[in-house]
Amino acid sequence: MFVLLQYDNVSDVTEPSDPLRDVLLDLDGQVLVVAPQGGHWVRFVATRVPASPEKPHGIDYSLTLHGPNGERLVGFDNAHPVARQKRGEPQDHRHRLRTIRPYDYQDAATLLADFWAMVDAVLRERGVIR
Repeated sequence: MFVLLQYDNVSDVTEPSDPLRDVLLDLDGQVLVVAPQGGHWVRFVATRVPASPEKPHGIDYSLTLHGPNGERLVGFDNAHPVARQKRGEPQDHRHRLRTIRPYDYQDAATLLADFWAMVDAVLRERGVIR
């Protein structure tokens, strides 16, 4: 059995590599229509960045669901402080309609699964899918 390990400049070996990180990064720039009858679509932005305290997983990402008029209905990202904090450290978080909550990033597979689960839930609530 082989295990991929990630190397960095700080220590010899860090945690095992995230096997689906490249899949997430390959989605960068993709826009998919998820409900043509309702005009809903998703957009993926995912770029590799140096690991930092704000982005320890080394990815700057934004996964969003948009309604027919372009409004963001769902979003997972790591670009700004959470909730109504004007100050504080940027951190991973999720948007659901007008609510913003912290998001505990585990790995790319979990992020994608959590995003699609919330997309499905919002589309069901809006009567777009059954």
